[in-house]
Amino acid sequence: MSEEDIQQAEEQRIEEALASSDIAIKVCGLKNSFGDQVVHEGLDLDVYRGEIIGVVGGSGTGKSVLMRSIIGLQTPDEGEIHVFGENMVGRLDDEALAIRKRWGVLFQGGALFSTLTVAENVEVPIREYYPNIGGTLRDEIAAYKIRMTGLPTEAGPKYPSELSGGMKKRAGLARALALDPDLLFLDEPTAGLDPIGAAAFDEMTRKLQQTLGLTVFLITHDLDTLYSICDRVAVLADKKVTAVGTIPELLATDHPWIQEYFNGPRGRAATAAVEREKNRAADGQPDGRR
Repeated sequence: MSEEDIQQAEEQRIEEALASSDIAIKVCGLKNSFGDQVVHEGLDLDVYRGEIIGVVGGSGTGKSVLMRSIIGLQTPDEGEIHVFGENMVGRLDDEALAIRKRWGVLFQGGALFSTLTVAENVEVPIREYYPNIGGTLRDEIAAYKIRMTGLPTEAGPKYPSELSGGMKKRAGLARALALDPDLLFLDEPTAGLDPIGAAAFDEMTRKLQQTLGLTVFLITHDLDTLYSICDRVAVLADKKVTAVGTIPELLATDHPWIQEYFNGPRGRAATAAVEREKNRAADGQPDGRR
């Protein structure tokens, strides 16, 4: 057996092992740079199936770059990225098609096409990946996804310019769910929303994750989101994932950025809010955020 055959066999063995494991995304030794600026170097991260993992970090740590690398919009300089056991780095679009169908993405602000209605936006991935689906069925799928994200039926024929910020995010989420994905990427989903709207979006995200069995990769600065719905949190600092775990596990580390982030005024406020909700739940009172 040649050296190339041995390498191919080993790669196949790794992919089969990952496909049968609890790991949805495995990032190994990732390096991303833009000119002389190195954003990631030696970054490793495992995302487990069925979890909501929050990704946090200071400005310039490359949170969105990491997400774009995973979904193939950014080609890393080095490293491997496995999604559901398939190595995505260096693959042609046609080779990665089957995996791409299994994820949905909500970009910042919704990223809706301004010249398309909400329903037409939701239908974009259906048209792209399943061009043989007829217009009637496509319309029915779009209407269902719109209702699934809490938008009224009459939102379908509206254009993005006619929607509020919160409605645009829900419309973008409806599009991300159009193909019934296993994996959902959310980039700052609650940014710009008022506290009530942000809490409602968080609650919807958790319910969809539980109902649909989703794995959610969530980039956020919102401490309330981290405390209320994230199973684990990955912290980007020093060009890599410095720490990953539950919030109590992160609080036990001595990294200065982590301590400042979670133990600052906003972190203490988020902790206090969680404690209040626990006390309300123990007393049988309704959720105070609703």
